[in-house]
Amino acid sequence: MKIFNGEGIGPLKINYKNKCDGVFLLKKIPNRAIKAVFFDPQYRGVLDKLKYGNEGKLRGKLRSALPQMDEIIIHKFLLEINRVLVPSGYLFLWVDKFHLVEGIQKWFKNIPSLSAVDMITWNKLRIGMGYRTRRKSEYCIVIQKRPQIAKNTWKRHDIPDVWEERVVKNHTHAKPIELQKNLILAVTEENDFVVDPAAGGYSVLRATQDTKRNFIGGDIEYGEDIV
Repeated sequence: MKIFNGEGIGPLKINYKNKCDGVFLLKKIPNRAIKAVFFDPQYRGVLDKLKYGNEGKLRGKLRSALPQMDEIIIHKFLLEINRVLVPSGYLFLWVDKFHLVEGIQKWFKNIPSLSAVDMITWNKLRIGMGYRTRRKSEYCIVIQKRPQIAKNTWKRHDIPDVWEERVVKNHTHAKPIELQKNLILAVTEENDFVVDPAAGGYSVLRATQDTKRNFIGGDIEYGEDIV
């Protein structure tokens, strides 16, 4: 399916750091057009629950200063992601341990066509916060749109469910580029579009460049203004 004409659609540009609202971006994409979406919602759950008291320090300050998504906003993103995904398309949803334990099912209220089919633990190779155990991992929940089938939708079978990768922190929510490249290779073909509506440090853009895919994504805080 040809999604975009020329270099973009409306004000949005492909393979570009669009500075824009993510729901607005998703609404510009046609129905059932995308095989893979990455979504790293900016939530305050663990900050509000544990109250570490480090929001004035550099790392905590940068994270807490980002515009926060409440559950209503996250649900709006997921409704649009469900709409743009092809049947059996994949959503790679990043969560921390707090949201993994608390559960994310309420985010998917009234979206029965999206279900978790797998999960990858990302060992960041650096230690973080924690009142008991110290956080060293984040989690990529693999969500698939109905029909949920692996055959012919997932081509790579060498991706471990525990992935070790250290990243350069160019953004408070930096993600592992090599893992994302492998996930892209698993579920898309060359020149396919990969979407990231809350792109942060644009690691997915880098991953699409390295895998010869097209990127459509943006971030409300980071990127280049579009006209």
